[in-house]
Amino acid sequence: MTTKQSLVLLVDDEPDLCTLMQMTLSRMGIKTHIAHHLQQARYFFTEYKYDACITDLNLPDGSGLDLVRHVSEHYPKTPIAVLTAYGNMEIAISALKAGAFDFVSKPINQMHLNQLMQKALHVPQADAEVNLQLEHRMLIGDSDLIQKLREAIKKIARSQAPVFITGESGTGKEVVANLIHQLSNRSDCPFVAINCGAISDELIESELFGHIKGCFSGATQDKQGLIQASNGGSLFLDEIAELSMATQVKLLRAVQEKKIRPLGSDKEIEVDFRIISASHQDLERLVEQGKFRQDLFFRIHVMDIVLPPLRDHKSDIPALAAHFIAQICREWGIPNKKLTEKALNFLIQQQYPGNVRELRNIVERAITLSDDDRIDLQHLQSAPMRVLQKTEPNNTASNEAVTPISTVDKAKSDALQIPEEGLEQFLENVEKEVLLNALNQTHWNRTLAAKKLGMTFRSLRYRLKKFGLDTDDD
Repeated sequence: MTTKQSLVLLVDDEPDLCTLMQMTLSRMGIKTHIAHHLQQARYFFTEYKYDACITDLNLPDGSGLDLVRHVSEHYPKTPIAVLTAYGNMEIAISALKAGAFDFVSKPINQMHLNQLMQKALHVPQADAEVNLQLEHRMLIGDSDLIQKLREAIKKIARSQAPVFITGESGTGKEVVANLIHQLSNRSDCPFVAINCGAISDELIESELFGHIKGCFSGATQDKQGLIQASNGGSLFLDEIAELSMATQVKLLRAVQEKKIRPLGSDKEIEVDFRIISASHQDLERLVEQGKFRQDLFFRIHVMDIVLPPLRDHKSDIPALAAHFIAQICREWGIPNKKLTEKALNFLIQQQYPGNVRELRNIVERAITLSDDDRIDLQHLQSAPMRVLQKTEPNNTASNEAVTPISTVDKAKSDALQIPEEGLEQFLENVEKEVLLNALNQTHWNRTLAAKKLGMTFRSLRYRLKKFGLDTDDD
């Protein structure tokens, strides 16, 4: 059995550079054609089927971006990279948005050219049918919004461009980031995800860049950072807006130069990773306020995806609910359950400020309350309910102010009524009241309040921002 030899088109008006690239690719077993003009390159595409293309940005009869657009429109499965000696951020973004697979500055050495071709010519092992199954398993639903989202993800997955995902909390940003990775030519390498808002400023640099033994108190051994762990694959930074300005500077260099320096080290490590980031905050507004670096914003915001809230595609709720029920029952090792018609109608009528994550939580609690193979209306109505228990004079434990129905005596339970404002709004009111109670008891010392509530300071601050209770300007 013989392996088909790859064919690559090189487009550049510098004969010496074309010869050097041709020699390098020949040693990789890749056959090449050379075109010195835009018109000649377009003609070659009509005569041959290319596996990849590398084009200079400035050609005698036009721009390499015109060729990128032409190839993206007529030969969308052919990856095309742009090579230029006049590279800057705006040109790079224009090339990637036009459909370029990657953007490389001259001069390109043999190692980088080798890496570029390996990525461009790598074909994921999964065939189209397997990829289709992957899309539908990870991204549930058949509404127009979800179908358009799938198409956008498939297009974005073919390039190496940084991706920024935005959407309300709970819309599934990490799921989409993982799907982009799984459909890309990096799928054989790691997908590494980190929530920037869940790690303190003191630890985030060590987590991202790693450190060497003894560089700070507690560093008892060398530690590999998550960026290095994602080498060859994709790095997903959720809630990237939470990074400090100092960390943003280091991240910008890592993204631009593909190099990192572990804390305490005097040596740089080359890394090849694709950055995918997300935030529920408005980054452009943060840039205007000076809270997020403009250069980093432009570097990570090349391709963008906006995830729709669940209330905008309610027709997907039956499929999502069935998927979550089957998934949870399988994880718990119990027989699968089914929603009754009344229960399903109830789910469809809700507004879901917490989006898909909220739907999953409601379903999970309902499964807990259901004793047979059905999930009925009462299981959904009861599942998320909480009541405020009046604090007795001698009871100083504020974290006992919120008590599950299951621990309340039967007389109190029978007296419960379904809140008029809706289940989730009722829960938010309860959470807000508990937060205020803890803050008042600690005279608004947020560090003590967080300790009293058994949560991290960052987690408390996130909740305060959520309810508009954080009055700090920083």
